[in-house]
Amino acid sequence: MLNILVVDDEEPFRRLLKNELTRKGYAVSVAADGREAQRLLSGNAFDTVLLDVVMPGVDGLSLMKSLKEDPSAPPIIVLTGKATVETAVEAMKNGAYDYLTKPYKLDELVIVVDRACEYGRLSVKSKLLEQELVRKESPFEFVGTSRQLKDILALIRKVAPTDSPVFIQGESGTGKELVANTVWHYSKRKDTPFIALNCASLSENLIESEIFGHEKGAFTSAHQLKHGLVEVADTGTLFLDEIGEMPVGLQAKLLRFLDSGEFRRVGGNKALVVDVRLITATNKDLPEMIKAGTFREDLFYRLNVITVTIPPLRERKEDIPGLARYFLNKYSRKLSKVVKDFTGEALELLTGYHWPGNVRELENVIERAVILCETDRVGAEDLSIPSAAAISELGTNPSLEEMEKNYILRVLKEANGNQSKASQLLGIDRKTLYLKLKKYGISQ
Repeated sequence: MLNILVVDDEEPFRRLLKNELTRKGYAVSVAADGREAQRLLSGNAFDTVLLDVVMPGVDGLSLMKSLKEDPSAPPIIVLTGKATVETAVEAMKNGAYDYLTKPYKLDELVIVVDRACEYGRLSVKSKLLEQELVRKESPFEFVGTSRQLKDILALIRKVAPTDSPVFIQGESGTGKELVANTVWHYSKRKDTPFIALNCASLSENLIESEIFGHEKGAFTSAHQLKHGLVEVADTGTLFLDEIGEMPVGLQAKLLRFLDSGEFRRVGGNKALVVDVRLITATNKDLPEMIKAGTFREDLFYRLNVITVTIPPLRERKEDIPGLARYFLNKYSRKLSKVVKDFTGEALELLTGYHWPGNVRELENVIERAVILCETDRVGAEDLSIPSAAAISELGTNPSLEEMEKNYILRVLKEANGNQSKASQLLGIDRKTLYLKLKKYGISQ
């Protein structure tokens, strides 16, 4: 079932549209203004948005501008009773998929909604293909001298030639996708597709269709057969990141697929068979999720054949100088700047910091430092991380939650409160950021 968000300040119109679209087989949520819509979009995944332009507070155009730079934002259909050429042009400039006026014809609206949802699916597929091209063209590289890193690489080289499932554990930003990519590179499937999917980036209704595909007519907007990622990855490798976000109902189907290699498309009766090596990853505590009933124990044991655990950066500080210099060279070339090294004070600050955002945070800090640096060496003043005095305010042994909360607050400040930009800097989707803000009681 497709998930639609209706944003309009007129309550009778919201109620009418919700009833009509619900009868057509859609799941419909409503918002009275742009601010309420932002809240719903932060915590839920929608397939498309029906948006009024003129509303009190945060109007439709303002909402569109805030979503324009967010790659995970759903397609927007502008539906307004105050239509002008100027607002139509402005809406299309800000990324509207289509523009309709009130009163509307229901059949015409349904066609546009279905097309917008299909456009959203094609955008997801396009992003996956872009990721595949970047992955094939980019060299993979483990940077560091720590014993933990050497042990991980040795384990990868042992398990990669097999077809056994690999389960990767680690905090956000530690490099789980790099590990998955390295397993694929050393495997006998390295000349076949490597397809990656973040399970947290799709709605519950959409994720099954993305993984297993659907038959024509399986649901309202299924106008043609869709091949799922398991078919696209046939003879290759499928990497499911954030596996802890997979709905429980779909977990059972994934377990059957792992046991037999068989699956059925959504709406299909025919059993299909593919040959896929599965790699999964999570930053969640799956044993705790099993106790809570949100993750299947039998699936956990099936995935957990080979486990690769990536320690956080704060537990392998000897890797920090090498990683920092690697990113320094990378962004010096990218930005065409001659920045050769770090000052001693800068290196001391880098190695003394806790790095709650791990390697991803380190990369963001170094990129910014290269931009700000005005000499051939990065100094402490170029690094956007707290000083030793600021760190000490958290106590001698701050908890991971304290560090994560302060890291999120700092990134939000750097992004001027823009959650979409902050989620990109943090390397997580907007839904995950919303849940973390709620957890730590952080409001805008």
